[in-house]
Amino acid sequence: MPTIVSVFGVEPIRIGGTETFARELSTQLAGLGWDSVLCFLDEPPMEVRRFLDLPNVTIEVLHDSINVSWKSAKGLASILRRYRPEILHLHFTGFLGVYPWVARLCSVKRVFFTDQTSRPAGYVLHRASLWKRGLVRVINLPLTKVSCVSDYGYRCMTSLGVLPDDRYEMIYNSVDLSRVCPSAERAAKARRRYSIPEDRTVVAQVSWIIPEKGILELVEAARLVLQKNEKVQFVFVGEGSFREQYAKDAVAMGLGDHVTWTGLVQDPFGDGVYDLADIVCQVSNWEEVFGWVIAEAMAYGKPIIGTNVGGIPELVADQKSGFIVERGDSAAMADKILKLVENPELRKKMGRLGTEAARTRFDLHANVKRLVELYGVGGNDNSRHGG
Repeated sequence: MPTIVSVFGVEPIRIGGTETFARELSTQLAGLGWDSVLCFLDEPPMEVRRFLDLPNVTIEVLHDSINVSWKSAKGLASILRRYRPEILHLHFTGFLGVYPWVARLCSVKRVFFTDQTSRPAGYVLHRASLWKRGLVRVINLPLTKVSCVSDYGYRCMTSLGVLPDDRYEMIYNSVDLSRVCPSAERAAKARRRYSIPEDRTVVAQVSWIIPEKGILELVEAARLVLQKNEKVQFVFVGEGSFREQYAKDAVAMGLGDHVTWTGLVQDPFGDGVYDLADIVCQVSNWEEVFGWVIAEAMAYGKPIIGTNVGGIPELVADQKSGFIVERGDSAAMADKILKLVENPELRKKMGRLGTEAARTRFDLHANVKRLVELYGVGGNDNSRHGG
């Protein structure tokens, strides 16, 4: 059978956006008679492996693929020689590297790259220098297409001028809507699991617990909110190197049992994270190229509070499906949280608008179908820029 090899420079530690994308892609490829080889940085845990277990799927480990080392290049070459794919698709591996040329030397016909890069805070769109444009064109000569996951990402890439505009495509990251099944029972179980009183409105942020995600700013917003309304619980879902320090900071602020740190949740949908949340925040400091958690929360009908960075304003319609605040502005975050806490009808209204947007723009099945057509597999191969 013809084969596509997908390289993901991430560890498949939970059933998140990358893993649901990999499963949907493999499912659609199976229907077209193609095999799917999924390469991750490490072996997936059993729950994730079961989720990805399809008849046409093979899982491989490609250590250090995110850093494009000599060792990882040799590892990729070995995988390509073993499976002899028609197509190689690179995700989370960096735009500058030898992988496209490794694919060319292994007779891979088409090579795709998806840009999932969030830029540093304050990043300004710019045109690359002449020598850099020339170097990048040589390095990426074997690339068939670059897929961008937001209009923001598309503008960042095309502004560099390193490749012709017709080599870029925009297809949003997406949500598996078939897994979005709101459940009061799951919400109640999650509330009991984390010992959250029934009378508290839950404000959640699902992300890595690192400075780039604005965690400390949201903890400060929690302090301001709780000064005015003690019937609120802040839940931080995720793991990260700063989790212990931020938890200590919350205690030092006197927030006590009003802040919950769940650690890693392997399946946020199945474990009721979005069922539990009344309000979802994504208050990043860096320029998020896309907010997967935002799209997931919108699909669940939750109002969003996001920062005015990167692609987040594309996802959240300010004053409609949520609120946009400036990066680092804890007072503004607190103000919007209180508005939503005190107005359940506003939460419902914004949630409905978010759900409509998610179903229109972030439907995983529809957007993966577009990607498969871009591959030239089982559909027309006409590229277009759109969402």
